[in-house]
Order: sequence, then structure tokens, then C-alpha cells
Amino acid sequence: MHPTALARLRSVLQTHVDQGLLPGAVALVHHQGHTVLHAAVGHQRPPSAESAVPAMAPDTVFRIYSMTKPIASLVAMMLMEEGRLLLSHPVAHYLPAFAGQRVYDAATGTTTPVQREATVHDLLRHTAGLSYAWEVGTVPDAYRAARVGSRRHSNADLVAALGPLPLVHQPGTRWEYSRATDVLGAVLEVIEGESLGALLQRRVFGPLGMHDTGFSVPAAQQHRLAEAFERDPQTGIGMPLIDVTAPPVFESAGGGLVSTASDYARFLQLMLGRGTAPGPDGPNGIDAPVRLLGRATVDFMTADHLGSLPVAGDILPTGYGFGLGVAVRTATGQATRPGSAGHYSWSGLGGTFFFVDPAEDLFAILLTQAPGQLRYLCELYPALVYAALQ
Repeated sequence: MHPTALARLRSVLQTHVDQGLLPGAVALVHHQGHTVLHAAVGHQRPPSAESAVPAMAPDTVFRIYSMTKPIASLVAMMLMEEGRLLLSHPVAHYLPAFAGQRVYDAATGTTTPVQREATVHDLLRHTAGLSYAWEVGTVPDAYRAARVGSRRHSNADLVAALGPLPLVHQPGTRWEYSRATDVLGAVLEVIEGESLGALLQRRVFGPLGMHDTGFSVPAAQQHRLAEAFERDPQTGIGMPLIDVTAPPVFESAGGGLVSTASDYARFLQLMLGRGTAPGPDGPNGIDAPVRLLGRATVDFMTADHLGSLPVAGDILPTGYGFGLGVAVRTATGQATRPGSAGHYSWSGLGGTFFFVDPAEDLFAILLTQAPGQLRYLCELYPALVYAALQ
């Protein structure tokens, strides 16, 4: 990679800190088996007149929100390989609260039975007819009344509240970003017979050496936790982040994890390695490589599973389909950001983003806590990274 372009990447991020758009950021780029950039700029928290603010460090801990989804989806793929989970099974096979679902018809104000039941495959690709209820309307109002997504609810409570509510479209007919991965987390808990946090630790974080990843930050490590501005510097909109200083009741498969750039890089090494990663001690360490998934299964997970299905909203960029937990680039062109066909990515509400490009043997991670800048950063960061390729 071109060293001047890599230096420019860091300089651009520093400029955004200097302009007051970001408190700080950590960027990591891994190319052809080597980490070629792991840089920290700015501070872990917004500057304060009352006390010294620690500088951003490479091992700073961030709330990664929806970058949790690919990890939960990986575990579903592992269970599929073991014959313990079928993607074709109805969700109700594992969660009876999802039996007999109905679809809301806005034109008539009534509900009709589903034409077919939502499957685990629908959960993984966000075609289950569920929603995030960000807008106003009958179904979103029902979500809010049932307190769907409350941090005080367990995954079992979420299922009990969400299962009986009407769907926003017929399963399998439309992509809509939703609570589907949270429901998937409940499915994983039922199959494994333990909490989501415990099974992720046993099946992914422990084997990969992801020591700083989990649903909360231990008290002894909370000095490493990044924070956002109280309000977005451009819009003035408040930016509250989830409290991760104590173990939550709701272990959200869709958005609850904290992690570091190094830890998430371990996960992306596994993905780029098509299911196999170097041992936790590194490529030259004494540990044997860690294999969590077969290469064909990773290819299946990171292929486009939407085809010509319509897409609701503007969360999925033009030029992208969706796989099982990740957005998938369908062509080198069409999109407004650089990337090869087959490249896959996702982001997190708090201001985090990653992409993996198998064609270039490349992955990159950007971690900030700046929710209001997320869309801009998802456009900016790939341009800076791809500019460094020789």
C-alpha cells in the first residue's frame, strides 16, 4: 500500500477532530496478511474544562451497535453446519410466540394472515416482515407500546412482546432493516440453552482471543471507553449512547456489543480467511489456526441473498444487496463509494464501520462515537482506504 496515502488517511481523520466533528477515532487497515495501519487520533471523550481527557488509544473500547449483527450471524452459520439449525425452518419452530403471525394492511387498517411463515433465513437477511419502528404509524406505535427493544427486557421478553405484533410486510417479499437479528439472538439462546453473551464468549470471543468484546465493559477497563459529544456538532441533536458500564438484561444480537479495533480485526481475519484465522498469538505464534466455519459457508453467508427483492428505506446503499448479516456489493460500479464486486460491509449506529474486500485481500475498520457523522464516514473511509492501494 502507498505510504503517503495511508498517512493522508490519518491526516484527514485528524482534520475532522480538529474541526470538532469527531471527539476521536481509531482506524485499522489490514492488507495481504499484514496490519498496515492502526492509528488513533483525538481523544476518547469530548474535551472538558473540568478534567484531563485521555488521548484516543489503539485499544480504546467502543460501542459497536449493529456491527454485532455479523458476529451473531456467524454463530447461526456454525449451528447450521452442525445440523442444529436449518435456515428453512420457520422462526416459530424455535420461538412459538411467532406462530400465526399476521400482516398489517395500511390501506384497510386491518391485518391478514401471512402467506408463508417467516424463516430463520428471513431473520438473517431482514426479510421477516419486522421493523425497527423508527417512523410513526400503527405498527411502530404497537412496537413502542409493547416496549420492543427495551434494555430492561431479556431476549425471551423481546420475543414475547414482538411475536404477537403485526408484520409490516409479507415474509420474504421485501428487505427492511429490523429487529430480526435480535430475534435471531433469541433463537441462538434456545438452541444452545445459555445466554447470548455466554455462548458468544464460548464459541467466538474465546477461540479468537477477542478479550475486550462483550455486552459490557468491566469496571477496571472503563477508563478505556470512548464517548460521544453530548450533541451532534452540526445539527445540535442529542446523541445518547447505551450504558455499557454494567451487564445489561438485554443482550442484543442486533446492536449490543462493545469491542476494540484489534478485537474486531480478529473476527474480520476469520471472515477474510473464509472461516479460519491465525491463532490468538498471531501468524507466527505457537497456537494453531482457529477454524470456526467452512470456507463454502462463509462464501454463502457473504453472497447476495436479495436478488430483485425491493428494499425499504435508504439504509442499504445503491449497488448493494444483503447477505446473512452483511451488505454485499453486487458490482464495482453503481455505488458512490469505491469497492470491488463481492466486497461486504456493515456499520454501527454509534459511528463504527468495516468492510472486507476478498478480491484485494483487504479489510478495514473505523471506530468513532459520533452517531451524526456515520453516513458521511461510511462514504469517506472507503475512499481513503482504496486510495492507498498500489
